[in-house]
Amino acid sequence: MNEFDVIVVGGGPGGSTAASFIGKAGKKVLLLEKAKFPRDKTCGDAISGKSLSVLRELGLDKVVEANPHGLVTGVLFSSPKGDVVEIPFGTSHKQIRNGYCSRRMVYDNILFQNSKKFATVKENFMVTEVIVENGFVVGVKGINNETKQPEEYRAKIVIGGDGATSVVANKMGLSTLPDEHWCLAVRAYYDGITGMTGNIELHFIPEILPGYFWIFPMENGLANVGVGMVKTDMAKHKINLKEAMLNAIESSPLFKERFANAKIVDPVTGKEGSASDVKGWNLPFGSFHRKNHGNGFMLVGDAASLIDPFTGEGIGNAMLSGKTAGEHAVEALKAGDYSEKFLSEYDKKLWSIIAGELNTSYQMQKLGRNTFLLNLIVAKAARNPEIRDFIAGTLINEEAKKEFFSPLFYIKLLVARPWLP
Repeated sequence: MNEFDVIVVGGGPGGSTAASFIGKAGKKVLLLEKAKFPRDKTCGDAISGKSLSVLRELGLDKVVEANPHGLVTGVLFSSPKGDVVEIPFGTSHKQIRNGYCSRRMVYDNILFQNSKKFATVKENFMVTEVIVENGFVVGVKGINNETKQPEEYRAKIVIGGDGATSVVANKMGLSTLPDEHWCLAVRAYYDGITGMTGNIELHFIPEILPGYFWIFPMENGLANVGVGMVKTDMAKHKINLKEAMLNAIESSPLFKERFANAKIVDPVTGKEGSASDVKGWNLPFGSFHRKNHGNGFMLVGDAASLIDPFTGEGIGNAMLSGKTAGEHAVEALKAGDYSEKFLSEYDKKLWSIIAGELNTSYQMQKLGRNTFLLNLIVAKAARNPEIRDFIAGTLINEEAKKEFFSPLFYIKLLVARPWLP
C-alpha cells in the first residue's frame, strides 16, 4: 500500500490545495507533513483575493469566515516624513473586496483537514530523500517521527510543497536563489494596541527603510506586527530586524503611544508572551523565475519561490500554484507522461497568470527604496481623493500599478491640487 499516483510533500496551503484537487479528480494521492496539525507558522497572515478565489472552489470560504479572523476593510500607509493616508475599501468606486487576516494555526489547519477528505494523509513524517530512477523522480524516503523508523513511498509524480527550505527542491538541485530575491522578516502578536481599525497598516519609517513595518488586524483585538527587509539590504545596513522592530515600537512617534500598554501574546497558548515570541522566517521572492519542475516532479508555494516581492504575501500564489500543479498532475496521469517537457506546461500556465504582477511588484519594491517618492506619493494622497482612488485601483489592477513607473504620473503628482476632501 506504499504506491500512489501522486505524493505531495508538505501540508501548507500549497500542498494541501494540490492534494485536494488531485484527490477530488479521483486519483490516489498521499500527503506527507513533518508537523502535527494544528501548528503555528510564522507569517504576516494576510489572505488575499487570490486565496479567497481558490477557497471558494474548495468550498471553504464560509469555513474560514466561521473561524477566528480579522476583517480587512482598508489599507493605511505612512511615509518616512510621517504623513499618513488611509484608503477604505468600501468608499472606492474600484469595488475592492474586503479581505481577511487569519492566523496560520487556524487557516492552514482548515485546508489541511479538508485534504483528508481526498487524500491519504500522514503527519509527523520527515521526508529526507527523493528517490530518482532512470532520471525520473519516483518517490520519497523519510522518517516516521512516531515510530522513529524509515519508510519509503512511491508515485508517478512528486509535488514539493515543503516551504522555503524544501527538501524536494534541494535534492533536485533547485534550492539556490540570489540574495537580492530573499526577504527576511520577523513578527509577533500583540494585544492592546490602541487605534486599531480594519486597516492593514504599512509604515515606511526611517528606522526600518528600505524595509517596512506592518500592523495587521486579527481577531479579538489582536494584531500581527512585523518588519521585513530584503536580505542584501540587511547585510548592507547591518540591521537586526528583531531589535529594529522592538526599538521602533518604543521610540517611533507613530507607535510609542499606541503600544504603551500593549503586550506580546504567545501565538500557541494565547497567554502573555515575551520578546522570545518575536519569530523570524525567510521569504523567497517570485521576482526570480526559478525552475519549478523536472522529470516526475513539480514545486509549489514557497518551495517554488512565488512570494510577492512588494507585499511579502505568499498564501495566494501558494494556493494558486497548488491548484495549477494538482490539475496538471491529473492531466499527466491521464496522458501517462511525467517527463520534464510535459510538466513544463505547469510552469507555463502558472507564470502566464502571475508573471505580470510579480514583475510589477518587483519594480514597486525598488520604488519603495526612494524616500523622496514615498514622501511625495503619501503626502499628495493624504490631501487629494483622486490620488487616493488611483492608489486603491492599483491594489486590484495590474495595469494601474504600471502607472507608478510613468514620468507622467509624477508630473501629475507634482501639480495636483493639495485640497482636502
